[in-house]
Amino acid sequence: MDIGFLQKLFGVEQHWHGPCTVVVEADASIQNAGTDAIVGGGAKAYAPRIISGRINADAICLLKDGAALLIIQQQRIRQPTGEEIIKQSLTATDPTHVVAVEFLDTSPLTTLGLPVPAPKTSGSHSGTSNRPK
Repeated sequence: MDIGFLQKLFGVEQHWHGPCTVVVEADASIQNAGTDAIVGGGAKAYAPRIISGRINADAICLLKDGAALLIIQQQRIRQPTGEEIIKQSLTATDPTHVVAVEFLDTSPLTTLGLPVPAPKTSGSHSGTSNRPK
């Protein structure tokens, strides 16, 4: 992805931005597709792992010089005592290897100077169009 576009999107002030998904051209994220378990006889059964280039970011920051895109992921772990611990992991990525950035809303459009499109109110199939006649 072009560094100039990332600077328009995230600014050059080096501030943290809200949640998004960063897609990089690498196998950068490993996630469980279920839960690990201990079965009869004490044997461990591991859930299948999914390896992808999608990184779910809780916070993201582009460095001023554009040398790296910093991605923070948070995990909430509930202890048996009921206490909740938050662990954070940091991933520093090369902006030239970023393929796409997905946001949960359309607010980044305003930072790019684009109007937010009006939501479609009719029809039951969002994202589809009628075939031209």
